[in-house]
Formats: sequence, C-alpha cells, structure tokens
Amino acid sequence: MPDVAVDLADLLTPVPHLFDRNGPARLVYNRPKGGQTIEPLTVSGVVHEAHQVVRPFRLVKVGKEVRREDITLPERVAKLYLDNKAACGLRPLDGITSAPILRGDGTVQVVDGYDAGTRLWCEGVPQVACPDQPSRADAEAALLRLRGHFRTFAFADSARVSVPDASVPVVDLSLPPGADESALLCGLLTAVSRPCLWLAPGLLVRAPSLSGAGTGKGLLVRAVCAIAFGGHPTAITAGDTSEELAKRISAALMEARPTLFLDNLNSIALKSDVLASVLTERPAEVRVLGRSANVLLNSTAFIGITGNGVTLSEDLVRRFLTVELEAGENPETRDFRTDLIAETLAAREALLRDVLIIWRWGRQMGDTLPAGQPLGSFTQWGRWCRDPLLALGCQDPAWRIADIKARDPLRQEVSEIFIAWWNAHRDRSVKAAELADSVREAADMLGRSRQQWAAKVASLEGTRVAGFVLTRVRTGRWSPDRYVLRQVDSGWSAAL
Repeated sequence: MPDVAVDLADLLTPVPHLFDRNGPARLVYNRPKGGQTIEPLTVSGVVHEAHQVVRPFRLVKVGKEVRREDITLPERVAKLYLDNKAACGLRPLDGITSAPILRGDGTVQVVDGYDAGTRLWCEGVPQVACPDQPSRADAEAALLRLRGHFRTFAFADSARVSVPDASVPVVDLSLPPGADESALLCGLLTAVSRPCLWLAPGLLVRAPSLSGAGTGKGLLVRAVCAIAFGGHPTAITAGDTSEELAKRISAALMEARPTLFLDNLNSIALKSDVLASVLTERPAEVRVLGRSANVLLNSTAFIGITGNGVTLSEDLVRRFLTVELEAGENPETRDFRTDLIAETLAAREALLRDVLIIWRWGRQMGDTLPAGQPLGSFTQWGRWCRDPLLALGCQDPAWRIADIKARDPLRQEVSEIFIAWWNAHRDRSVKAAELADSVREAADMLGRSRQQWAAKVASLEGTRVAGFVLTRVRTGRWSPDRYVLRQVDSGWSAAL
C-alpha cells in the first residue's frame, strides 16, 4: 500500500485544482462567499479525487484465473498519501487574488489561473490599460480622482465643504490629504499590491464609541476591496472569547481568500498573536481548527478591521494603518443618495487604473523617491505603497503610531506608574516593598497584598514606556529582587 500511495501521488500531481498548502488541498468554489477558496484534502477527498483520474482495482483469484476487480480506493492508501507531505508533488499555493500581478520593475500582468512566480491563483483579473511611462502629472491626476471617489467619507482630520452635486459635506480636495485620508489611500494601494508583497500592514478603520455607528467604516473597507479584488469581502465578527476569535482568523486565513475582514470589533482592546504573527512573519504559525498542532502558513490576505472605540494592543499598533472617521453626533442620519459599492464595482477598471498609475510611477522613480519613516518589517511595502503617496503630498501613516500608542489605556497606565516611580525614587535601586504609596496609587494597587504588588512590579520588567525602561536586579535565591528605573531616549517629552 505505501507503493500504491506513491503511485497515487504521481497521478494527482497534474490535477489543476490540487495544491500544496501545508499539505494537500484543493481549490473549490464557495457559493455563499462568491469565489474560490482552498480547503485541506481529507481522506474522503483523496478517495474522490483518485476516482476522477483512475479506476482503483485489485487482483482476485477465481479458480485458476486471476481477475481484475474494481474497488473503492482503500482509506489506508488515502491516509498514507496525506501523511507523506514531502512526496505529494503538488504546486504550492499562497493565496487567491483578482488583482493584477505586480513585479518589482513596474510590470503589470493579467494572469488567469496559477502564477508560479507568486504562487497565487488568479481569477477574474480585469484588463487595465495603464500607461507604460506615467509622469508625475499622471500620478497627481490619478490621486485626485481617487480622492474624489472617497470624498464623502468623514475623515476625522479633513476639512469638509458643501458642493452642489453632493448631499453631504465632502472632503475639500483643494487641500492636501490629512492623516486619515492619507492612511486610506495608502491602504488602497496596499490592498491592490498585497498579493505580490512579501509582508504588509493591515488597515484599521475606527470611529468614536458613542457616535461611531453609521460613519461608514465597513463601507470604506468594502469599497477598497471592491477596487482591489472586484467583490465583497466576507465579514468575520469577534465572537465571545479571544480563543474563538483566534480560531475564526486561522480558519479564514487557511482558505487563502484575498481579504480577512474583521467587522464591528466595538469597544475592545484588540490583542491577537495570530494577527501579529501573520502580519510580520512569513511563514507564520497558525493553529488549524480541530487540530492540536500549529502549521506554517504563507498568507497574502489583505487584513481590514473596523470598530467603534476599538484600540490596538502594543504589539499590533505598528502593524496597522489607522483611519479615524468622525461624522458628528448622529452620523446615521446623513442623506446618501447613491450606492457607493455598486458605483465602485461599475468603475473598478478606471479606479484600479489610477491605483496602478501611482504604483508604476513610484516603481519607475525607484530610490529617487524620499523614503518615509521606517516601519518594522515593511520595507518593501514602504517603497511600493507609501513612498509614492508621500511624494505626491500625502502624510506618512507611520507618524501616527506614537500618538496611537500614547492613547493605549495599558500604556497610559504604565506611563503613570513610571512617572510616579521616577518622581519618588529616580534611578535608585529599590525593592517592590519599598516603593512609595504614590506608585501603588498610580497602579491602583493600594490595599492589595504584598504578593500581588510584587507580581505587578515583576510583570513590568523590561517595559519601555514614556521614556523609561524598568530593569530587575537579581540579588540571590533568598533575597527579594530590586528594580531600577532608567531614562531612555524614545522621543517622549514628559513634565516630571
């Protein structure tokens, strides 16, 4: 049977809809989701695929004759095939896309089917007539048209004006893009480029907790996806627990869909090791639903998140572009008389052309474009998506990270503790039990037990916040540890 499993692998290797995605998997059309997804090949799936290409049989002896008897492929053979991942011989698949294939030299290719260079399955990619040598004037005109398409959104820091052809105040296009509009434009270029980028940040669109309903957060993400991928993303909600959210994210990523869309994450502080890993590591380890082991996954999904009052944990802040929407006290009452998504899908080729003009102009300008502020693991993304927009007058989304971190409730709490610590003890070595009451008060630990307070202080070891870092001085097995708070150069300025 092991030999039969090897022969089966040779027969299944040429099947066009079978791929290697951390093991044999097959491409299937998911009708509710309106597109192709990838699903792991099960034992029953192997049996089914085998019967599409060959008729399994066995030899039986009847009297003096040996006859061939058709059979169903034994499940044991299917299990042997699935267990020998190294010998499956299938083509690797990293993602599914309906966006053009982009190359580093500015080449734009329309591919139908599998692209070996990017390990992508391409479907429904439109033919877009992009100029071979776009000028800066072409790029500026394309940017203005894209801004015009999104002008009805209430970007929090954008000046808005009333115009005759709009039922609501719109962004004043005579002014340069603000930080929120710049983040949206950068997110749009990211979505179009994401399948061909090794790594890229996600897009967070959020609004105030009490007046954020109806500001158009989900609509904005759906419009971006309509331009990039020509369809509606399937929304995922958070679930009741962080474990449930992690399962939903992992399951969606395993399907290799072009977009991971987390919608309505309202009034939570989002922390996700899965998201943090997928955004900055490739391959990333994810937990497969129903299994106790992690698998390595190359993801090309564009990640979009929306929510009212949602905040990002420390490790996610630098991994997301943030768009703030603010539409007043009753945003749901605004009078929109058009269907933006229908208009976007109808104009997709023209809008996609404008995105590609900016991208190709930036690629052809190369290193002559000034680089923005470094952003962790996203060097390639910066050159492809952000730097061309900066050259055209947009703001750098990386500038907002320090401000967003400063508004993180946990960071604010630790900042208050460290400032109180510094005011009371400076950089002197102290035990947890020796810390002043003002430090305990800042940590909301007055009246707590000595053990609880010692555990709180120990949990802050190595933390860098508000221009300080806390280090532990180990004094021996039987003596309490001591701690030292030191100032570091982090760009913070605090009145101490």
